[in-house]
Amino acid sequence: MKEFLSQKGVQFTERDVSHDPAASAEMVRVSSQRGVPVTVIDGTVVVGFDRRRIEQLIGQAQRPRLGAAIADAASIPAQRTGGTRVGAYIGKVRPGSLAAQAGLQTGDIITSFGGHTIKSAFDLEYVIDRSQPGQVINIRYSRLNQELETRIRF
Repeated sequence: MKEFLSQKGVQFTERDVSHDPAASAEMVRVSSQRGVPVTVIDGTVVVGFDRRRIEQLIGQAQRPRLGAAIADAASIPAQRTGGTRVGAYIGKVRPGSLAAQAGLQTGDIITSFGGHTIKSAFDLEYVIDRSQPGQVINIRYSRLNQELETRIRF
């Protein structure tokens, strides 16, 4: 496992549960496993060496993340969206995330991301999944009926 993760360029922390009672207790708490190789990638537990699943999770963990909860603007009451009904509504913004660095706030509605029109949360997720690390992305959004623009580097 160590060699596999190293070849993939994945940073990892190895803990010897036979000598570290706290690590042993955490492994059992997280995975319900005792004495079996356990890998946790971005909060997902993989028991044993499931190469296909681990590669899938590594790919997902390395994708850029906006760092904000999103929903369809159409599903949010009009008084909370200022009447804007199309786009991706920003819910909670994680401190230090790309969304926070870009100045996005709860209640903002993303209408364009990287030149792509955003009509729903799905549209935003789709475009984010296809964005490349290091790419500079222009974001247009609505805040209290005011159209604003910002940019981020993924």
